[in-house]
Amino acid sequence: MGCGGPRARGGRGRGLVHTGERIRARRNVIELNRNYPKPWSISVRRIVASGNEVAAEVAVAHPGGISHCLGFYELADGRIPIIAGTGSNSTAQTLRLSKAVDRLPIAAFLVVTPYYNKPTQEGMYRHFCAIADAVQKPVILYNVPARTAVDLKPETVVRLAAHGNIRSIKEATGDLDRVTRLRESCGRDFLLLSGDDATACEFMLRGGDGVISVTGNVAPSSMRKLCDAARNGRRKEAERIDAQLQPLHKKLFVESNPMPVKWAVARMGLIGPGIRLPLTELSAQFHDDVRAAMQTAGVDFASPRSS
Repeated sequence: MGCGGPRARGGRGRGLVHTGERIRARRNVIELNRNYPKPWSISVRRIVASGNEVAAEVAVAHPGGISHCLGFYELADGRIPIIAGTGSNSTAQTLRLSKAVDRLPIAAFLVVTPYYNKPTQEGMYRHFCAIADAVQKPVILYNVPARTAVDLKPETVVRLAAHGNIRSIKEATGDLDRVTRLRESCGRDFLLLSGDDATACEFMLRGGDGVISVTGNVAPSSMRKLCDAARNGRRKEAERIDAQLQPLHKKLFVESNPMPVKWAVARMGLIGPGIRLPLTELSAQFHDDVRAAMQTAGVDFASPRSS
């Protein structure tokens, strides 16, 4: 949506959002409302707002990303909460961005483990505690070793769960054995969210509370039905829905996320073509595979409202 630019003059905090970014964010909100106005309100519980295309929910990576939160809040119009991704591999930067976004009407922060510099478990513990101490809104931990090259171990999650402002984790390892351990050690009030669509059904059947989903961008209604069935222990129903979605879960990662999902939602008429470098558009050799998975999941290319 928005892009970086010079800071606007004005009061503290507002200077982080350039006037041009506000205009671009508003234009994108208008376009999203035109193409996809209602299914988010009936099919999705929360929106994760992000300013970085490295991953769908990684980070409000620069001041321009803050305008994304404003735009998504306007789009949601009070129908669902907004979660802001503010993580980075710098504690100082994460603090700065989180404090700036903390004033906005968001529900929580999604904070990824520091990537590239590979901190120790103690370093990650102190990193997350520093963020949680500095903001008013609750923090959701985000563990995705395949992208960050570091794994937030269950014993560290248990330590962090004792912090009063750390309320949840997005666990994207696909390791289902962690669900039982974290549920038993962290208690029922600490929310366990899957970050891996392919294993999300079983994750919830084992006691997880939900999923932050890539597939949900393409088939929100089906993913909502899957979550409702799995979270209520209706295994046969959940597995039946999940079987229809499994090809989509897998093909949306045939190349680096979010390349396939952006191609898919463009085919649905929700966004225009294109993606920012260093990511590139989905390779032509995978178009038929993703299209077939969408069709198996019941996604209607002609009308996004039917997905």
